[in-house]
Amino acid sequence: MGTRLFPYTSDKPKALVELNGITLLERAIRKVNELNVSEIIVNIHHFGEQIVEFLEGKENFHLPIKISDERDQLLDTGGAILKARPILGESEPFLVYNVDILSSIDLNELSRYHSSRGGLATMAVRDRMTDRYMVFNPEMILSGWRNTKTGEEKLARNSIQLQNYAFSGIQIVEPKIFSLITEVGKFSVIQLYLRLAGQHNIYGFFDQSSLWMDLGKPEQLAEAEKMMR
Repeated sequence: MGTRLFPYTSDKPKALVELNGITLLERAIRKVNELNVSEIIVNIHHFGEQIVEFLEGKENFHLPIKISDERDQLLDTGGAILKARPILGESEPFLVYNVDILSSIDLNELSRYHSSRGGLATMAVRDRMTDRYMVFNPEMILSGWRNTKTGEEKLARNSIQLQNYAFSGIQIVEPKIFSLITEVGKFSVIQLYLRLAGQHNIYGFFDQSSLWMDLGKPEQLAEAEKMMR
């Protein structure tokens, strides 16, 4: 719903909020196309018709773009992936990229890392401050999750050395994950990963690129605009 970005999202979806005159959606589309992807899927909910009209007006940036329509029910990060299954197909890995981030990550490097590990999924992570962390063992295999503010912790694997990293909202997923999903309706991809992590390798890719910013709040958007100027 883009509630964190209010009042920018009072009359438009978060994806169409602009950063220095360019919508977050256009920035995300151009970023993911660094991989020369075969297809782009945009999931819509809040003011979804505006996104459809925007893409039509831009002629889909001359890229193969399809819509996954969540206007009837917002499905969260895991449910959104499951709903897009008929479009995604079962033959190729897919990149999931949150629209409200600004990043200089090398997506081709991420893709090569993912391919070389042979895991179920690869999450881009960074060493940054947050309350909620993904927990990895020394081989960078997902082992759990912890909230340092509340003390809550969920461990899927035991290890002597565990390291906290913050998820960057960028991930590559193998289509075989669909056969492992038992969740229905609205659910988070983190919830799914923690259930699967004990039996399947989900890797972390340590992103050390120079730029990563969350653009989900007005003050964060203003900071990014100031930086880019």
